[in-house]
Amino acid sequence: MKMKHFLTAASWLVLSGLVQAQIDPLQARSLAASCAACHGTDGRAQPGMVSLAGSNKDDVVRKMLDYKADRVPAATIMHQLAKGYTDEQIVAIAGYFAAQKR
Repeated sequence: MKMKHFLTAASWLVLSGLVQAQIDPLQARSLAASCAACHGTDGRAQPGMVSLAGSNKDDVVRKMLDYKADRVPAATIMHQLAKGYTDEQIVAIAGYFAAQKR
């Protein structure tokens, strides 16, 4: 059973690397620009809003996928916005913000 979990985890790591390879950095930056109205330029938000710059990539991906799958109450427009991105685009956007300085 442990070998099966190891193979699943190893497969996930390989696939996540392939997902990142599919979207170039300029495209990721362009996708992330649509977040600027609420989360600020390059993810550095004004006081009162959530800054994404320097965020943990995996946390951002998890939150976006939760919004996309309606696992988060629809208190904001994030559930609608998240549904407009593919999973690959979400990974690229999260990577872009994680690479930005806070």
